[in-house]
Amino acid sequence: MLVARKRLTNGFTLIELLVVIALIGVLIALMLPAVQSAREAARSTDCKNRIRQLALATHMHHDSLGYFPPARYESRPDAAPADQCGLETPTWLARVMPYIEQSALGAQWDHSKPWHQHPENVRTVVPDIFLCPSRRSGTRPIGTRNLRTTVTGEGGRLPCGCPIPPRPVDVTLNVEGALSDYAGNHGDLTPGATGAPTDFYFGGNGTGVIISVRPNCKSGKAISPLDRIRMASVTDGTSSTFLFGEKFVSLNGLTQFPEDSPAYDGDHLPASCRLAGPGLRLANGPNDVLADMFSFGSWHPAGVHFALVDGSVRLFTPETDTKLLGTLANRRDARVVELAE
Repeated sequence: MLVARKRLTNGFTLIELLVVIALIGVLIALMLPAVQSAREAARSTDCKNRIRQLALATHMHHDSLGYFPPARYESRPDAAPADQCGLETPTWLARVMPYIEQSALGAQWDHSKPWHQHPENVRTVVPDIFLCPSRRSGTRPIGTRNLRTTVTGEGGRLPCGCPIPPRPVDVTLNVEGALSDYAGNHGDLTPGATGAPTDFYFGGNGTGVIISVRPNCKSGKAISPLDRIRMASVTDGTSSTFLFGEKFVSLNGLTQFPEDSPAYDGDHLPASCRLAGPGLRLANGPNDVLADMFSFGSWHPAGVHFALVDGSVRLFTPETDTKLLGTLANRRDARVVELAE
């Protein structure tokens, strides 16, 4: 008698295999946002810690010299010829080098000499503390500044309204320099931006803490800052005033002048400083087309980190009211903001 034998199979059918693959795909799709969120949380925390360290460096500068590092030297247009010097000298980010364990590099910066005349191996160093991991993780970003050349007369004006000084024809046109994701608080727009000597970008006019200052000139060189912002200058309170924050750089503007200029470029104010308040809200991410090169902003979905003058670090959302931002940016407008813990 013939007995029929049942055929046994241990493998998957094609339909079962496709179902398993589909389920794995769904699980990965569900897990990916959580993984990305966890990574961004870690990057945001790292960014916050770097800001705190940089704030400590500015405090150490204050403790050592008696004032916060000035953003740059910038004479007023109505100053006497003997008092007009220091143009294009290094920014505050070069001045804090000794306080971020970069003493050897800091010693190579001459604050009376144009930033672009320093050796390439000095102006292209990018300390980790200058970078936000959410924007430039694992990179050593270098930007290029195109120096306009004129022989006599005015050098023209940048989009910010800032003047460009005349230069001799033998200056190299393209100069490389390190980039940074953090910018000093230069204040708000209340001093104006019309070309008058009182405009915010001229020395001593900024309402913030890290501002352009007038130089003390000797034999045509800036030897020290005439305007000095001290703790006592922050009359609105150190816990109610911005020290510096993350600067806006669009996705398409990375490494591109004028939006992402070398951090030591003391000729171009947005390279190292930004403003906030009415007329300048916080940027809403890297694709914000309404933000400009004077805006604070970040690539964190949650908002923008700021260091306050007291050394604390806080996150502000892009929806923060611009009047509130202006009050926090202005060190002396007599409007004190109490921030909730």
